[in-house]
Amino acid sequence: MFETRIRKVGNSAVVTLSAEMLAALDAREGDTVYLVRGDDGSLKITPQNPELAAALAAAQVVMDENRDMLQALA
Repeated sequence: MFETRIRKVGNSAVVTLSAEMLAALDAREGDTVYLVRGDDGSLKITPQNPELAAALAAAQVVMDENRDMLQALA
C-alpha cells in the first residue's frame, strides 16, 4: 500500500505519485492514468482505460466476424 497527500496547486487539487508508485503502475511522467470508481466508493488508478479496452475488444470481434463484408465496403 502506498500513501500520498492531496495538496492545492493553483485552483486544482493534486495527488503526487512517487517514483515507486509510478513504477508499480508501469507509468512515467506525462502519461495519462485513469481513475475507476469501485462499487464500494474506492478509486483504482490504472494506466489503461478499461472502458476503451472493452470497446476495442468488442470492435475486434465484430471485425473478425464480418471481415469479408468490411473488405468489400473498403
